[in-house]
Amino acid sequence: MHATKFFLAVATSVVLAGGALATNGDATYFFPGLGACGLFNTNNDFIVALNPTDYNGGAACGRNIRVNYQGRSVTVTVRDLCPGCGPGGVDLSPAAFQQLADLSVGRIPVEWDFV
Repeated sequence: MHATKFFLAVATSVVLAGGALATNGDATYFFPGLGACGLFNTNNDFIVALNPTDYNGGAACGRNIRVNYQGRSVTVTVRDLCPGCGPGGVDLSPAAFQQLADLSVGRIPVEWDFV
């Protein structure tokens, strides 16, 4: 029973989009500073903090991802870890989040992939 639930959760978090694997999750925003990748960032930088799985112990640092929401997209650079983000979750800088939705929304369901 538990294996079936786990399989369904994993299967719904990854979809095929244009021949590349895309990940589904929630996007939130945060106010950056010194990130887990060792660089200082500001609210105006187009950066992202990834969930622990996709951050992969820092292996994702410096990589770019494209985040999509309701026909809008933004490309951001991985600069931080989001320990509180769930599977597929991303935490965007305010400038990046505002390319997708107003900050007052707070949390949006997104699809994203490494580019």
